[in-house]
Amino acid sequence: MAKSDYIVIFVTSGSYEEALKVGKTLVDDELVACANIIPQIRSIFHWKGEICDESETLLIMKSKAALFDEIVDRVLKLHSYDVPEIISLPILSGSTDYLNWIAEVTKGEL
Repeated sequence: MAKSDYIVIFVTSGSYEEALKVGKTLVDDELVACANIIPQIRSIFHWKGEICDESETLLIMKSKAALFDEIVDRVLKLHSYDVPEIISLPILSGSTDYLNWIAEVTKGEL
């Protein structure tokens, strides 16, 4: 796989427990290689005509771009938000060993 075939996914949640549930499920389902949980971020955003200022938890996950649609479907089933943040960014560079590890522990072709 080319380096651009790998992605970093960001998902925010309203609680640490929800982020833990989403992260563990996606790792267990071999959709992501790992999930880093960063508690207590502060998010300021527009929602339904208001500016909101909320405490959230951030998940940072690494996977294959080919799995993104399946990841989105799974997060939507697990998440409590009406419109959860689920975005991906391409990995443009990374150590060969690390990228190979992502390929090995996630489902699909290498």
